[in-house]
Amino acid sequence: MSDTLSIALAQINPVVGDVAGNARLIRDARAKAAEMGADLVVFGELCVCGYPPEDLVLKGAFLDACEEVVHQLAAETVTGPAMLIGSPWRMTDRTHNAALLLDHGRVAATRLKHHLPNYGVFDEARVFTPGPSPGPISFRGVRLGVLICEDMWFADVAETLGESGAEILVVPNGSPFEADKAGIRQEHARNRVAETGLPLIYVNQVGGQDELVFDGASFVVNTKGEVVCDLAPWASEVVLTRWTREADGWNCEGPRAKPVSRLEGIYQAMVVGLRDYVTKNRFPGVVLGLSGGIDSAICAAVAVDALGADKVWCVMMPSPYTSTESLEDAAAIARLLNVRLDTVTIGPAMAAFDTMLAPLFAGREADITEENLQSRARGMTLMGISNKYGPMVLSTGNKSEMSCGYATLYGDMCGGYAVLKDVYKTTVFALSSWRNHHRPPGCLGPEGMVMPDRVITKPPSAELKPNQTDQDTLPPYDELDGILECLIEGEMSVPEVVAKGFDDAVVRRVWRMLDRAEYKRRQAPPGVKVSSRSFGRERRYPITNAFTSII
Repeated sequence: MSDTLSIALAQINPVVGDVAGNARLIRDARAKAAEMGADLVVFGELCVCGYPPEDLVLKGAFLDACEEVVHQLAAETVTGPAMLIGSPWRMTDRTHNAALLLDHGRVAATRLKHHLPNYGVFDEARVFTPGPSPGPISFRGVRLGVLICEDMWFADVAETLGESGAEILVVPNGSPFEADKAGIRQEHARNRVAETGLPLIYVNQVGGQDELVFDGASFVVNTKGEVVCDLAPWASEVVLTRWTREADGWNCEGPRAKPVSRLEGIYQAMVVGLRDYVTKNRFPGVVLGLSGGIDSAICAAVAVDALGADKVWCVMMPSPYTSTESLEDAAAIARLLNVRLDTVTIGPAMAAFDTMLAPLFAGREADITEENLQSRARGMTLMGISNKYGPMVLSTGNKSEMSCGYATLYGDMCGGYAVLKDVYKTTVFALSSWRNHHRPPGCLGPEGMVMPDRVITKPPSAELKPNQTDQDTLPPYDELDGILECLIEGEMSVPEVVAKGFDDAVVRRVWRMLDRAEYKRRQAPPGVKVSSRSFGRERRYPITNAFTSII
């Protein structure tokens, strides 16, 4: 029986489907842990294939590749630290989400995920088979109780492990970021600790995968429910924890990370999500329309922080309705971020459309049609640059606009990725002010201001007609975002939202705009998830939907 144990927590950034590349990350992390004197290295959920693998799990060749890499990694553990890794694993013709202990040159133990999440962004139940409630794994004279991600959110698996003699709970995770989720994770961890009297190790991955982004933020909770070790969020790192058996059980010593504010967490989610979407999909950079408004300004800042100024191309596309103030602000933003800024006037495109459509539009007054044509001319311009030179178009619309349909299909909605897709306008204001005073670790943009204060304080406007502001069409953003959060994140009914103090007529109007814009959102680009209820794979409503009409 051992009285000491050194366990390394490996917080890595795998790429879904890059089995060979992920194996290199695992090997590199193990080598670092070996230098630290680790007995065991714990990785995140499904680190061999990346998380979430989705329907790749249905391909036999994919499973073959994962299992081949697992056996190669296992063979390397004849000497040095053991590893607890995650991979899809076939047993009796069924595929499981597994945690595998690799030790002494072999797969020494296998534990299968018991609770398969099938809600929100998760649909593991369609590709994996749940395993039985697991028993402990004996390692170096210590009984480790392994719970895979969702298994920690329920009491039964930890209870079974505790009753079976586990001494330390170990939880590999693929837990996506949401604002305020870190506290929820630690609450569940503390509940499992309180119920079993056992300390708990929580290891999460980092990095972006399509709409999801993983913040890491791994931690250890002792038997008193105290966090005694935590890893920096948004960083790939390997940290050693030292464990000692004492009269009251196993105690842990490890480093502590600096706390991160809510706004910094959201900002870093956007940066890491964009960085990994661009780099993992091998785009050379991004191009975006820089209007002089706050949405495009914060998107440009995020892009520079994620990729570097040399990989961000901004284009100002003025029309006859573009103000001098907007031209000045776009130029100032570009100077502060040190990015390329080109100007392409869309006046000729507007005139061409007017001429082309004049026979069909004769006798009809100008309306939103002509406004949308301006937006689409800008979209076509950006897509032309993208096709010619290769950078991905970055869409700049925010969640408030996407919720209400205040966006133009094939216009400002066009693009490969939408940084603000899950960020309300009021949060855009807060993030912009915050970034003007803070540069988070790992960001490549400038210290200090990234946009003039005037960009944050002036009334938002699409500038598609004279003297236009967003509030001509939408309620004030403080009011709008409060209603939207109730309807989207809260899934409240109209009467419930009105009971919160909002005007009945305004709530009903926002409800209708929200539901009627579903067809637009279905055609929107992916964007990083930061809330508990994002558009896309998480919030799914029918396009053909008559329920709104009865409200």
